[in-house]
Amino acid sequence: MELTVWRAFVTVCRLGSLSAAADELGHTQSAVSRQIAGLERELGVPLLERHARGVRPTPAGEVFRRHALLALDEADRAVRAVRDARDGSLGRPLAVGATPSLAAGIVPAAIRRLLDAAGPIPWSLLPGLSTRLHDRVIAGDLDVAVVTDAPPGLPTDPRVERWFLGMDDMVVVLPIGHPLAGNGPVRIRALAGETWVEDNDGSAALLRQHAARAGVTARIDLTAADLVGKVALVATGHAIALVPGVLASALRADVTTVALVDPPTRGIYTLTPRRDPHPSAAPLLEELATAFDSAPGGVRTRRAADDGGGRP
Repeated sequence: MELTVWRAFVTVCRLGSLSAAADELGHTQSAVSRQIAGLERELGVPLLERHARGVRPTPAGEVFRRHALLALDEADRAVRAVRDARDGSLGRPLAVGATPSLAAGIVPAAIRRLLDAAGPIPWSLLPGLSTRLHDRVIAGDLDVAVVTDAPPGLPTDPRVERWFLGMDDMVVVLPIGHPLAGNGPVRIRALAGETWVEDNDGSAALLRQHAARAGVTARIDLTAADLVGKVALVATGHAIALVPGVLASALRADVTTVALVDPPTRGIYTLTPRRDPHPSAAPLLEELATAFDSAPGGVRTRRAADDGGGRP
């Protein structure tokens, strides 16, 4: 599949119009229509549906759109990296991965301090789930990944160096008007009648395990596509949710959090490849450790690595 066709598709989805996409891309509307039709034939499924004001992606089209955006972003970064190498302007880019909650605050803050101390460094940040980020470190796509040991846990692989940063207490996010908003730590029993929303299997497993220990059941009746959608469902009063404590300071203003008694926890780790580490990886790990030491909320740091050694 040609990336130009993928770009045409995501542009149509963004603008909701074949003609508007054609104008932006410098193509004719008939050319864009042929590109989309060819893509649909190749995939064997309709990607767009018409509505009163234009077009929108079908459910299958929305799935493809999200993956296509990632592929196009990677392609754009590859082109920029080649041009930088050609021009000799900057060194090897630093590729960083992080889970969505860590990418929302602590990791960007650590990168900012690294850049302030070391000067300009080309870098990228890829959000993702821990197991996927682990695989991308092994594949050589990432120089540093900041991940968690939430279920199903982290695999052990001799090709990866793993360092422990701290423990993160999970908290419950509530809409502002919830009766328990502003209260101190609560027991999960007080929330037994609530509807919960989850966006990934790891967080759902932590919630179910915590509820089971208390002899209650957490009713996870809603599923969100991602962390942003999960919090949006809470803000609009549809459900409550379990979220990482490290995320608390980055949440939107129309939700609040409440701590749990004996909360579920997850360990936070950095992963780096054992071979050919990036020159900026070790300084970034130090900045990440500093960020965790000063993090608000439910983060509890430890200075030792999980294998008994010190920080790099």
